[in-house]
Amino acid sequence: MTQPLHLRDRLRFLACPARFSLRVVLLYCYIFLGILALLIYVMHFKHLGPSFLLGLVASQGVAALPQSTPTPTPQASSDAWKTYTISADNITAKLIPYGARLTSLLVPDREGRLQDVVVGFDDPTQYRGDDNYYGPVVGRYANRIKNGTFSIAGTQYDIPKNENDGLDTLHGGDVGYDQRNWTVIAHTDTSITFSFYDHALEGFPGDVLTHATYTVANGPDGRPQLTTNLVSLALTEATPIMLANHIYWNLNAFRDQNVLQDVTLQLPLSKRFIATDGILIPNGTISTVDAYNGAPDFTSPKLVGADINDAVGLCGTDCTGYDNCWIIDRPTGYSPDSLVPALYMHSQNTGISLEISTNTPAIQIYSCNGQDGSDPVKQSQIDRNRAEGYTNGPTTVLKNACVVVETEGWIDGINQPSWGQLDNQIFTPGGEPAINHAVYRFGTI
Repeated sequence: MTQPLHLRDRLRFLACPARFSLRVVLLYCYIFLGILALLIYVMHFKHLGPSFLLGLVASQGVAALPQSTPTPTPQASSDAWKTYTISADNITAKLIPYGARLTSLLVPDREGRLQDVVVGFDDPTQYRGDDNYYGPVVGRYANRIKNGTFSIAGTQYDIPKNENDGLDTLHGGDVGYDQRNWTVIAHTDTSITFSFYDHALEGFPGDVLTHATYTVANGPDGRPQLTTNLVSLALTEATPIMLANHIYWNLNAFRDQNVLQDVTLQLPLSKRFIATDGILIPNGTISTVDAYNGAPDFTSPKLVGADINDAVGLCGTDCTGYDNCWIIDRPTGYSPDSLVPALYMHSQNTGISLEISTNTPAIQIYSCNGQDGSDPVKQSQIDRNRAEGYTNGPTTVLKNACVVVETEGWIDGINQPSWGQLDNQIFTPGGEPAINHAVYRFGTI
């Protein structure tokens, strides 16, 4: 009787057949086609892999992802104005899909009472048409681009010039990321992730996929903290990417008319800042903070208004105040994208303190020089102040009533190749993602 072949004998037969037959030839053809199909799959996945990894990176800190993986071109959320709440001990944040925007952040003051420390509106629909960029993600390229133009590999690109009567581009063009309806792809009690697919919008080259994740928690020291992660991938062409969270902070919760003599600011790693012309376009030079009689020197803590009278022209022609990009010079031994504490602020009135750590190479500070009382203070905050006995606070957002902080790259670095910033501002398909990571830690003094 013929004995059945063992597995080892079957494999030996396939590798070294005693004779070739049509059946053996067909078997080899099937094996070859299977290997070819596997190679095609692997090569195809190599291009899809970064998008998959982007979802994983952007969703760090999210306890549970949706059952279905987001498609490469996610559909916008059905309700751009729907409010999503995330909270942990002593911190509650509210956000909406329109601009992946932070609309409220409650943290305790020195008396343990919760205060809303970001400027914005109670009614989410009031953000429609907002031209102050209250709380959104701005992009594809934050801040200003000179003449609305840049070049990559010898090709010039022209994008909409939406500021200064057509002299430059601000925060991505006519319709930036702040005016886009993002998709909520993950939401838990403590975290939310928004996604936005940019199909070469506003004249920028190529498609970009971005995930914006906000997470609230209590840090290792027990302090409440907000963490933001902006992760973007260039999918089809080399392109500039520089996103930023554009948050207006008022740590005295509008108990005072402004922040000048109440809020202390420190930028401990910033002895240099980017010099600009009269419309805040970089002029190619790097200044030190001893300029303007030391007005931009916040290496040691000082009140926002301590030297502001010496900041004439620092924020542009006919402007006194701050709207500038400070360079973060990391200590020796730190990598250029290491997470470092770059800013410290506190309010004497409420006792609320804020420490911001970031992986970005620069930080923009705006002292709300252009606010003129045309926007209301949130009624919820006015009511909170009155209930606590503070009846003299403003009802509208006045000049110098806030401080905007943008963690970002060197502004207009794409038009200043001598600065050596192109590697962290121009991104290519299959390359590393653009990552803006920041941690906002709150406490009291």
